[in-house]
This record gives sequence, C-alpha cells and structure tokens, in this order.
Amino acid sequence: MEPPQTPAAEAAEATLAVDSPEQMQELGRRLAKLLRPGDLVMLTGELGAGKTTLTRGLGEGLGVRGAVTSPTFVIARVHPSLTGGPALVHVDAYRLGGGLDEMEDLDLDVSLPDSVVVVEWGDGKVEDLTDDRLHLLIHRVAGDTDDDRRTVVLRGIGARWTGEDLELV
Repeated sequence: MEPPQTPAAEAAEATLAVDSPEQMQELGRRLAKLLRPGDLVMLTGELGAGKTTLTRGLGEGLGVRGAVTSPTFVIARVHPSLTGGPALVHVDAYRLGGGLDEMEDLDLDVSLPDSVVVVEWGDGKVEDLTDDRLHLLIHRVAGDTDDDRRTVVLRGIGARWTGEDLELV
C-alpha cells in the first residue's frame, strides 16, 4: 500500500500562536527568509488582525526601502530592495469589489515574477494570478481579553510549497 500523497492544491500547512504585535512582526521577518521572487502571499483576517504588522516584518526581512504601512487608500505600494533581493509589492484589496479583472489595473501579473507580492483581503480576487501561493489566515484567539493573541494558519498551495516545512517558521 502506498503512503497517502499531499494533494497539489495544499502542499504545506502550519498553525502558529502569536501573542503580541512584536511577535507578529517577527513572524514576518522569519517568513521573509522563505520567500523568493514570484511568490504570492495572501493575508486573510478581520480588521486589526495584524496583516499590515506581519507585512512590515516581511519588508524588514526582505530588506526593502520605505516604511511598510497600510496601502488602503493607494491600493498598492512597491518597496524596492536595498539588498539586491526582490521588491515587495504590498496590496490592500479591501476596497476592490471585483475579482482578478478589477485587479488587472494594478499589473500584478507583471510585478509577480520579480517581486514578492503580498495581498491583504485578496480572497476571491488574486488566486488566478498563479497556481502557487502562501495563504495566511489570521484569527483572534476567542475569549482573549488583551486582544493581542492570534492564531496564524500558514497554508502553502501549489508545487512551490511542496516540501517546505512551514512549522520551522
């Protein structure tokens, strides 16, 4: 009998506990070590869950120029690398209602091969950009009184993430 194979759709998964904004930012710095040009990272979580804080850590880990802040009103910001690595394209799709058609004006398909593209609120909007993506789901811990504790589920989807041990992040 052959061992069960991991479906191509979900190649890797890990669940992590994060207890503070500082830890969320540190998670982003650690995660940046896994990322390479062409990676699409989708961030899902309610308002104030820590998506931009995590992206700030990604920017620090990737060594990019400029302060990583929420691009809610400009929709997308490009942060060029200061170290010869990939640029960080940070997108906030919250105000965009449509799917990939509405996202085409951002030219993400052009940016993707040479950059790390991080999309907040991208569910149902950017999945068709690539078969491979890292999807992070950020949830507040139920009943948490200090409001800083989160559970982060990292889900690698597609062949790019096959064999990646996301538990090591």
